[in-house]
Amino acid sequence: MTTASQIQLIEDQTQGLLAWAKTIESNNNESFSAAQQLVRKLGAHYRTDGLTEFGFWVPEAQEKNFYLEVFTPLNPIDFRSSNQDISCRRDRLLLPRQGEFVWGVVAGLKAGDRQTAGSFYWLRPDNSEQPETIVRDILAYSLPYGIFAPAELYDMEQLQGDRRDLEYFQQHPTVKPPTHILQIHVGTASKEGTFEGLTRIYQNLSQKLAQKQTLTPAEKNYVGFDAIELLPIEPTIEYLPDSDVTNQRFWQITEASDQSVQIKLQKPDVKNWGYDDPILGAAAVSPSHLSSLRPAEIVDFIATLHNFSQGPIQIIFDLVYGHIHNQGQLLIPPLFFRGDNMYGQDTNQQHPMVRAILLELERRKLNLGADGIRVDGGQDFQIDDESGNLDYDTDFLLAMGRVEQTIGNTNRKILAIYEDGRPWPEEGWEENATYRHLIEQQSDCFQWGPLIFEHNTPTLQGFWVQKWEDVSRTMWEGDRWIAGYANHDTVRKGNQIDTRATRINEFLGETLPEILRNGYDNPATQLWMHGFSPGIPMDFLNALMHVPWGFFRNTDDLYGVKVAAEEIGFLYWQVTPELYEKPWAFRHLKEFGFSTLKQARRLLKTIEKAIATLDYDLEKIAEFCRAELSLNYPRLSDLDVPQLKLIASAFVEDGHEISRVHHFVDSVPGDRCNFNFQVRQYRKAHPWLRENLYFGQGDHFHHMSDDKRTVFYGIRTNPETQQQVAIAVHMAGAPMTVTLGSWLCLDLSQWHLAIATPALTITKTTDLEGLQLRNGEGFIITTEPP
Repeated sequence: MTTASQIQLIEDQTQGLLAWAKTIESNNNESFSAAQQLVRKLGAHYRTDGLTEFGFWVPEAQEKNFYLEVFTPLNPIDFRSSNQDISCRRDRLLLPRQGEFVWGVVAGLKAGDRQTAGSFYWLRPDNSEQPETIVRDILAYSLPYGIFAPAELYDMEQLQGDRRDLEYFQQHPTVKPPTHILQIHVGTASKEGTFEGLTRIYQNLSQKLAQKQTLTPAEKNYVGFDAIELLPIEPTIEYLPDSDVTNQRFWQITEASDQSVQIKLQKPDVKNWGYDDPILGAAAVSPSHLSSLRPAEIVDFIATLHNFSQGPIQIIFDLVYGHIHNQGQLLIPPLFFRGDNMYGQDTNQQHPMVRAILLELERRKLNLGADGIRVDGGQDFQIDDESGNLDYDTDFLLAMGRVEQTIGNTNRKILAIYEDGRPWPEEGWEENATYRHLIEQQSDCFQWGPLIFEHNTPTLQGFWVQKWEDVSRTMWEGDRWIAGYANHDTVRKGNQIDTRATRINEFLGETLPEILRNGYDNPATQLWMHGFSPGIPMDFLNALMHVPWGFFRNTDDLYGVKVAAEEIGFLYWQVTPELYEKPWAFRHLKEFGFSTLKQARRLLKTIEKAIATLDYDLEKIAEFCRAELSLNYPRLSDLDVPQLKLIASAFVEDGHEISRVHHFVDSVPGDRCNFNFQVRQYRKAHPWLRENLYFGQGDHFHHMSDDKRTVFYGIRTNPETQQQVAIAVHMAGAPMTVTLGSWLCLDLSQWHLAIATPALTITKTTDLEGLQLRNGEGFIITTEPP
């Protein structure tokens, strides 16, 4: 199909591109080697001469001809507007197909930049029988209106040339492991819920610290780390209530002719914790995380971190390639999928082209400026071995750690961190996993340690004794582990504890929210992790801020009710009646008549019960809830499936809103924030703490426990200076009298106090013998004079 067009195919350069691709395919005996070269030119690449190179992979396509469909805005787009109508010129141009690929060099397209929109594009088959079929750019750099809208052509060379941290990459050609990491969810970490909001926060912090101004307690929770790990920032799945994948919420064509279209734009407002990845657009950034909808926004944030006044802060991207949400089946070729799993689809990374595309997606993402990656779910990358049994694709995981970043004139190998729980999914994998498979093969990478995986719940009575084997392994072999106990997974797992089925550590607080907050921000655990333990400790911003956290997403139509019901524990473990009553909290549920926390809990319990007994038949669930609730809530007397979905959506929206950090900055516990900052500074001043304990130099680590309490204690030695530090921390339960001098055979008069938890008053170290410690208290002493 060809219409009168203002774009045109540059024939000679297109023939050159076709010849290049054919030579690669002809001269390579290994298909993966050829694929690695071909993927470099897939997608849309705007060149300095004003031409654009296009490449699309169209495997198993029956159509012979494909045309490029381009929408170029005729009036400026206001990227900050919630809703707007625009007019676009519509151009369609046949591109030549060669085997499984469509290639072309095209003139006449406009590239987007920081201020202006570029041309939007996708590929369609020249087939009147399937006019709705779309081939999307899997490797797109910019998707300002989501995964179902066309991709935007963006000038990436200009973006890289204008970045403010080019000198940083020249000065740091090698990425050194950080001392500690802060995990952040972009959507809840600032008032804006975007990278622009985080840039504002960190620019202000950088300036205040440079001018030696005093930080507020909440501000201290953002700093003192030398790396930030972001929960996944890729475009996620979207709300899809019908099958029209060409005309969705954020991009709706209202009028169309051969040469022009009218489009209604809605600014994306997708809420998700980040792990519902469709793979499409994984090289880009979720538009819901961009106030400006421009890729330059994340580069500005990264440059702010790299140029931070107190020293560079590294940035780590969390990559989710091991499983693909089912919505991805509407967007990318079937060859990406290996079969069903608990998250959607297993990724078919054994296919040469899929494998190459995944690594290319990573390369393009790294070139935004990352210093490292965290690979989610390494155990999900499975392969069929020669016997037909499932094995783990270690080669691919290690290949992800070898992808090279190129920014300016600097090429770098970045830091690689793996979450790898093999032998998952075998029963008992938590105890049988070594958490060392990859670091034993690649000495400069890191893995998540056993204590940071989802199944860890430090609010349970006896947790630390039950986990003593993992604690001990952390101390003696955890130097290449990411340590910690609070992250997006573990805190959410804490919401799901059924207090009727297990004992909790009631010494952590008087209410469930207080117990959870003190369980995941515990001074004793912080002191042990940051002040004594090997590895790289990681904290979670919401836990440090004592801010609620759950897995909320507004992207589900069919399963939205189920998603809401699964978060019922959030209302018990994270929300108090006083918090629920705040005017800004749970506004949507209150509009449905659920004006108190007790009423909201009853609602969710009713839905949960209905789902458990009615096999997720939404009609029957609505009928059940109507019968149970309408007497006390007249608005529900006509409850049907659409209204049930609206109620579930209301809870999800409210849950996400109450997880925003900015609501709580004036109520964070100051003494806890100050202590956490102090202990991070202590670790930074003692980098040798990252190394393993060594029995040969007199290091020890033990626990003193009974059925009511647990205390950790130990001693370790700086191998270079022979300085020693000793620790005693009360991890759980009733008070215990500590006699550290006797336990470790120390002359306490020769030791000095290094750091102690809040409210613990120690005037001289000899007073430590016979000191009573309560849950969450502890201290570190040292032979180094103050």
